[in-house]
Amino acid sequence: MGLTIRTPSPTDAAALADLHVQTWRETYTPLLPEGYFDESFVQGRHEMWGRLTTTPREDLTIRLAELDGVLVGFAMTGRPLGDDPPRDRQLYFIYVAASAHGTGAGQALLEGVLGDGPAVLWVAEQNPRAIAFYQRNGFAFDGVEQLDPGAPAITDLRMVR
Repeated sequence: MGLTIRTPSPTDAAALADLHVQTWRETYTPLLPEGYFDESFVQGRHEMWGRLTTTPREDLTIRLAELDGVLVGFAMTGRPLGDDPPRDRQLYFIYVAASAHGTGAGQALLEGVLGDGPAVLWVAEQNPRAIAFYQRNGFAFDGVEQLDPGAPAITDLRMVR
C-alpha cells in the first residue's frame, strides 16, 4: 500500500485528534508542565479537528499521511498570523508519529501543503530534528523569536523561505 497523502474527511477527525495528542506528547513532554495533556487538552484537539474536517476553509490547506493504511501524520498551511508577516503563507504544523520518522511522510506532507513555495513557520528552538528538516527544505532563521505563551519553556524561532 505504501504512503498516501490526502485531504482529511469528517470520519478522520477523531483519529487526527488522537494523533495530534500523541505527536505532541512524543515531541514536547519534556518541555511542558506536568499535567499539560489533561482531558481539556485532549477534548480541545477533538473539537479542533471536528471543526476543521466538517467545515473546510478556503484559506487552509490540510493533508494527512497514511502509511500502509495507518494514519501517521498531518500538516496545515494558511494565511500567516501576526502583523506584517514576511510571507503570504504560513506552515502552521507538520506532525509525524515517531514510529514513522524517516519514512518520507514529513517530506510528502510538506510538499502536499506547500510545495516549494515561499512560506513562514515557527519552530521550537528545542526541536533540532524539525529545525534540520526545515533547513533541508530551504527555510532559514530570520532572527525573530518569541516565548510560547502556553509553554514558557519553549522558545519559538521564525524561519522563512
